[in-house]
Amino acid sequence: MRDADIGIVGGGLAGSIAAAMLGRAGISSILIDTHRAYPPDFRCEKFDQHQLELLAKTGLADGILRRATAMNELSVARFGHLTAKRATKQVGIAYDDMVNAARAEIPEGTRFIPARVTAISTSADTQTITTSKGQTFSVRLVILATGLNLNLCRSLNIEREVQSKCHSVSIGFDVVANGRDHFNFSALTYFGGKPDRHIAYISLFPIKSAMRANLFLYRDMGDPWLRKFREAPEAMLYSSMPKLKRLMGTFHVSSEIRIRPADLYVTKGHRQHGVVMVGDAFATSCPAAGTGTTKVLTDVERLCNLYIPRWLATDGMDEGKIGAFYDDPAKTACDAQSALRADYTRSLALDEKLRWRVRRAGWSVIDVAGEAFPRLLGWLGRRKELAYVSQSRIRAAE
Repeated sequence: MRDADIGIVGGGLAGSIAAAMLGRAGISSILIDTHRAYPPDFRCEKFDQHQLELLAKTGLADGILRRATAMNELSVARFGHLTAKRATKQVGIAYDDMVNAARAEIPEGTRFIPARVTAISTSADTQTITTSKGQTFSVRLVILATGLNLNLCRSLNIEREVQSKCHSVSIGFDVVANGRDHFNFSALTYFGGKPDRHIAYISLFPIKSAMRANLFLYRDMGDPWLRKFREAPEAMLYSSMPKLKRLMGTFHVSSEIRIRPADLYVTKGHRQHGVVMVGDAFATSCPAAGTGTTKVLTDVERLCNLYIPRWLATDGMDEGKIGAFYDDPAKTACDAQSALRADYTRSLALDEKLRWRVRRAGWSVIDVAGEAFPRLLGWLGRRKELAYVSQSRIRAAE
């Protein structure tokens, strides 16, 4: 007798969305995580338009987006100058709100076990999960959604190959404008400019009533710059990005400063009977590239909407079945694009070679042209309309 068809180990964004999707599909599942309510955590804090489209495929968009703050306009600045204002469909939402909103969508029939998983034994038919409380659960398939945690991977002889140690560093904090009710923008992305400053960009966007700042840079965690930033964030930000002050004005940090490094790794030995890995458990992404949420949503949507229903329709859960998920064209394309974006974003910020200097300048031209071209079309359209009206009046007078 099995306790459920699916055992989900880890209740972050990937695990919680999977539990909600499977529960809604009537597939018996157990979600195991140490936190009954997910605590505050500094991870992804924004959905872009493509990610919102992926979220819609999970069926959970309405419940999650009720806690999000919409952005309709994004200002883009490079080299100290505002280069574009774009209509946008993005939302800001704290990671813990994101996860807890997903958990709120889990049907009552899906069991939640507040515990730490200490062991997983697998076979081509039945998997056994053991928790720190001495409980054991028998399932057909284990979804490993444990994020960066290595312990269970090692116990299953799954290895991680680090491709780029401390590839990037993300810093998150809230800001308040000094002496003003608000900043002069709804949301702003400001690109770092000079490579010797080691900064990709800073993104400022609303979450509820706060203006949130996500700063992405390339430094070692032992770099004194990070300690100095904690001590004097306003001064350090403007010394590294002095022209940003034109757009932000004076401000102060109104929240805890959270700093998180990102190692890029891939997983080896993951093609096994009875267990499938999703999200960061399978491979990490660079936060500066903005692809982490895309990877999570792609993994979980493909797994829960397509593969698990197919797998459960026949006996067994061998690695041949599970390999189809890892080879899924949408998943492999997403993983490859994420890796390319990580390298591209870093090189665009740091590389001194001529082609990268040209690309940095080129993005400013693209921004300006993107703004100017619609205006030019509008101007030409108005000129044509005025000429037509003028000719009509001349004909009428004759």
